[in-house]
Amino acid sequence: MDIEERDCSGGGYFVQRKVLDELRLDEVAQKRTWSTKPTLSERVKESLRCSVPRLKRTALSWVPVLSWLPHYSIRENAIGDLISGCSVGIMHLPQGMAYALLASLRPVFGLYTSLYPVLVYFIFGTSRHISVGTFAVISIMIGSVTERLAPDSNFIVNGTNQTGSVDLDARDAYRVQIACSVTVLAGIFQILLGVVRFGFVVTYLSEPLVRGYTTGSACHVCVSQLKYLFGVTPARFTGPFSLIYTLVDVCWLLPETKVPELLVSLVALFVLIVVKEINACYRQKLPMPIPIEIVVIIAATIITHFCGLTSKYSIDVVGEIPSGLKAPEAPNATLFSQVIGDAFALAIVSYAINISLGKTFALKHGYKVDSNQELVALGLCNTVGSFFQCYSVTSSLSRSLVQESTGGKTQVAGVISSIIVLITVLKIGSLFSDLPKAVLSTIVFVNLKGMFMQFMDVPMLWKTNKVDLLVWLVTFTSTLLLNLDLGLAVAIGFSMLTVIFRTQLPRYSILGHVTGTALYLDTDTYKEAKEIPGIKIFRSSTTIYYANAEMYLEALQEKSGLEIRKLLTAMKKRDAKLKRKQEKEKKEAKMEAKKQLFPFLFSFWQRKAVSHLSNGTFSEVNERKVSAGVKGQSQGNVVALSLTETSTHGHSKGQVNRAYQDDTTMSDSDSDTGSHIFDSITQVSKPGGEKKGKACGSITHSIILDIATTSFVDTVTVKTLKNIFRDFGEIDVDIYLAGCQACVVEQLERAGFFSESIPKSRLFVTIHDAVLHSLKKLGQTDFVLDVSCSTRM
Repeated sequence: MDIEERDCSGGGYFVQRKVLDELRLDEVAQKRTWSTKPTLSERVKESLRCSVPRLKRTALSWVPVLSWLPHYSIRENAIGDLISGCSVGIMHLPQGMAYALLASLRPVFGLYTSLYPVLVYFIFGTSRHISVGTFAVISIMIGSVTERLAPDSNFIVNGTNQTGSVDLDARDAYRVQIACSVTVLAGIFQILLGVVRFGFVVTYLSEPLVRGYTTGSACHVCVSQLKYLFGVTPARFTGPFSLIYTLVDVCWLLPETKVPELLVSLVALFVLIVVKEINACYRQKLPMPIPIEIVVIIAATIITHFCGLTSKYSIDVVGEIPSGLKAPEAPNATLFSQVIGDAFALAIVSYAINISLGKTFALKHGYKVDSNQELVALGLCNTVGSFFQCYSVTSSLSRSLVQESTGGKTQVAGVISSIIVLITVLKIGSLFSDLPKAVLSTIVFVNLKGMFMQFMDVPMLWKTNKVDLLVWLVTFTSTLLLNLDLGLAVAIGFSMLTVIFRTQLPRYSILGHVTGTALYLDTDTYKEAKEIPGIKIFRSSTTIYYANAEMYLEALQEKSGLEIRKLLTAMKKRDAKLKRKQEKEKKEAKMEAKKQLFPFLFSFWQRKAVSHLSNGTFSEVNERKVSAGVKGQSQGNVVALSLTETSTHGHSKGQVNRAYQDDTTMSDSDSDTGSHIFDSITQVSKPGGEKKGKACGSITHSIILDIATTSFVDTVTVKTLKNIFRDFGEIDVDIYLAGCQACVVEQLERAGFFSESIPKSRLFVTIHDAVLHSLKKLGQTDFVLDVSCSTRM
């Protein structure tokens, strides 16, 4: 192939080459006829092959701590990890106890959850900066399960629901079993998904979906904490609209508000907000954030204990916190069937939050997070933790930001934070028995600030992407009204529908040529993009597949102005009428032949009559018959002459394309449709003198389908393309494909798309190649000069 390249001034280029269709491309580029991918048997053999290097790689991939801990630099990382670990550990204490209330568990189980899973993630995790442990959204999801399966009404003793008291020990013990069962099941789901490399499942949870879901969950968290804030005891509601019912019930109980608890809540809330704002304003100057949460907890515990607020004002406190660690215990497997749906939702949501935070910090600090290994690590955190009375965990945004901003470099900071939690559980935890629950609820409220800031997504998405805004709003609304489990299912379903609708309703456009370039752009978008007379270049903005194949064909007919059905129907009508006309002409020709025999018979009769006259036998009756015969002969000759002239005039202008010949006998509606369709069809003479119904000049004679955006084809797509080639071919319009990817060409070959009627020569590398081929085929050399093979840019 001859290719000429020349340097041009101004950073342009000049390329001259021959037109390339698919066959020529295979020759020029030397397409491979063999596959470079290993076969299935080779992949199986490779996976079963064992060697020392392979064993080492496998161990390092499954246990990442072995790859970085031996190379840990004490000089570079130790100080930062120590400060970061202490800061995060101090945050673990109040958040662990507070979020345990969201899960409807005692605060000590929040401390357990802040201990064991962190150590497991240190061994198996790949992110260096996230802080694994309790999180508000996951805690409220656990709480919805525990309260649904273990309501207070099931543990009434010494009376009825109205008069009896609740056996708190039995209730809390059963709720711990429920929490551990749903946690271990969620961990098993995560491990299995990670082993089969299913980490990409989180990609189906878009960022607007996750942010809308967490914002809706934050509203559930707030409503669940109102009872501690006001010191009231609302009824327990489950299922759809439970949040609305709970909020209404709390409003009805506001006259019964315990003023002392409300004052404690307001004071703690004010102090927390003020100090956290100071931390935010002076975060660049402070060596570490002021640990106001632990300060508030300590102060509130001391004031409550020494002032006797519990006995004087009946303030609800945390109660006894047992010291020491409990022996591991297997979760209750009999509960699996009741919590399997909740466990799967927990597995997906916790992983989505974890991997989004992990990838954010990895991108910022320039390292890689393995999504599949993160799934396994989080699953192990939940599975192992469930044996030690922990509930489901994920990474927390607030703790992760503190761990990263205070100089944390590795997960050694997590180990240090676990040591602080461990010391608290063993020695200090019992001292917090007089801690008011209202203070813990205010800590929860303040830590939800980041989630409520996500409401600012609404105006931003309104300006940037309204479909994503719709996903955000539907997710938020469904989570708010239908509860966390049903809300997530509805959100995922709606998000999938938006993807389907986007592919079903792509943008279809006609492309035009930009003079002096090889560019073909949307004529509606670019003024300089002009359509090439006689050629329609059609493009879809997305892949053609079964869901939009029919709409693709309809858009093609609309944009090209050629309605296949009307054209084919009109052609069939014309063919049928022409056939009837020909049959009528044949019959008339036969009648004319018969009438040409009549003069011979007449002369025979005349001779016979003369002989009879001479014999005196010609009667009056015969005279009448002869008179009638002469009259019929003259009329027959006139009719025959008229038919002969009509036939002669009808065929005097040469061969006519029957499909495009106007018929004056058509009805009014058919005549209007036919003239509208066929007025644009003319005849172009070919070199051999043959005539064919082709478009010329401004009339469409070729259509080029730009399928560069198509990444795969299915059977419906193949059939649609075949029908396009067939139907447009019947009205003498050539179809070409341009920009077809190699993988799509292979799929077309396997589907049997190519044949004698659709050869590979109909596929071109670029639109420009297809345009030049079409113009050259029609012999329009004048225009070929304007759109030449030599393109200057």
